[in-house]
Amino acid sequence: MKRFAASALCVLLAGALWGQEAKPPVRFAIMGLVHDHAYGFLPLTRGRSDAQLAGIVEADRGLALRYAERFNLDTNLFYASLEDLLAKTNVQAVATFTSTFDHRRVVELCAPHGIHVMMEKPLAVNSEHARAIADAAKKGGIQIIVNYETTWYPGNQAAYAMVHDQHAVGDLRKIVVHDGHRGPKEIGCSAAFLAWLTDPVLNGGGALTDFGCYGADLITWLMDGQRPTSVFAVTQHIKPEVYPKVEDEATVVLTYPRAQGIIQASWNWPFDRKDMEIYGRTGYVLVPRRDLLRVRKAGADESALELPAPPVSGPNADQLSYLAAVTRGEIKPSGLSSLDVNLIVTEILDAAGESARTGKRIDLSRE
Repeated sequence: MKRFAASALCVLLAGALWGQEAKPPVRFAIMGLVHDHAYGFLPLTRGRSDAQLAGIVEADRGLALRYAERFNLDTNLFYASLEDLLAKTNVQAVATFTSTFDHRRVVELCAPHGIHVMMEKPLAVNSEHARAIADAAKKGGIQIIVNYETTWYPGNQAAYAMVHDQHAVGDLRKIVVHDGHRGPKEIGCSAAFLAWLTDPVLNGGGALTDFGCYGADLITWLMDGQRPTSVFAVTQHIKPEVYPKVEDEATVVLTYPRAQGIIQASWNWPFDRKDMEIYGRTGYVLVPRRDLLRVRKAGADESALELPAPPVSGPNADQLSYLAAVTRGEIKPSGLSSLDVNLIVTEILDAAGESARTGKRIDLSRE
């Protein structure tokens, strides 16, 4: 009897494992190639069992051919429009690399077809577009994912666990987030990317939008989805000869009833940076690198303890793993990637832009 039970258990386990292995890959498309983050995304699509690239939508034939040559892609993979793609093949999701202004259009195209959408940060150029995206997603019954590079940093995930699960530093008091680089032109961004990234309409702003969204996203996440009570921002045109239409420097202060958030977004840093400081009532957690923590707790000596962040696996390992899991219905977007958090991010960026224009603190309503 025991032998039979053990054999039955083995059969069940084998069946479960076979079922996992037999899951067909999620078929997805890329929409748009004008965002240079597509260069880093395409290598993620190679050699995967969970997701399969079924097509790329890009109306600019010259840009499509440049990507085809660079990544040795079959030109039959490219389509001029979503309609052309859907006439030839079915997809369950899209990863969007258009201008931020076009995020709304992409969602409104995909929602009626039940196609889930992942877009590069930020969610939208303004709250009007963000609400339209939310409405279209609800009507179409689709999920929206906003992809930030910092979402997949092991250090950020470990810091969140230390703050919220372990309560290692006490109640939060101040969060400071630094993001940016020397400037998109200075680091060699493509002409197609620069054309819209430095346009106040197509990007919704300059450094404030480009890098301020990271800080707004991380702070809102760490503050458990709270909206700040007020927003105050200062922006500058330090390099007007390079970026005449948009700001290249921004500092934003978010106030909460018992905490403060500071966002420092810049196209003027001497080096690339995406780091964060979290201060609680009894200690701090710093994330100086994507995979490193620097921690000091109450009663510790003056030197902080450096800890390597454990690697992240499963759906949180990278954006394509996350998209596949969401598309299959195994998880729902939450936290840094979620629509709810990113509606607040857009509200923060709108208020920061208004504060910078008027020189006044913007108090947010409780609704």
